[in-house]
Amino acid sequence: MTDAPPAATAPGRAPADPPPYFRAHVFVCCNRRPEGHRRGSCAARGSEDLRDYMKVRAKELGRRDVRVNMAGCLDRCEFGPTMVIYPEGVWYSPKTREDVDEILQAHLVAGGRATRLMLTERDVPPPKKA
Repeated sequence: MTDAPPAATAPGRAPADPPPYFRAHVFVCCNRRPEGHRRGSCAARGSEDLRDYMKVRAKELGRRDVRVNMAGCLDRCEFGPTMVIYPEGVWYSPKTREDVDEILQAHLVAGGRATRLMLTERDVPPPKKA
């Protein structure tokens, strides 16, 4: 495992909380909707392969303190594939393996951000019709 700040200093953590089992969780949307759905789906855009690749690369990079998980719908379908990294709550939209490598290196190895791939407060789905 890599060094992480003491658990009690992380935002939202209480001194009596047990230490985190993982330093970071990556949730990759792998939701699949029917073909032709108006919002599309991350799985139809290749998220499952990107998740599998990210899991392998994280291990190759020695990131045993990072867990890459499959998620159901993260509700940002129009920007898919999408992923979110916690505890920071930073959202990304990787399209290629090279994008995944950039996120791994910038965010999970160096502790920065892959700003080119980030989804921000400006990236919101269109309003749902009643």
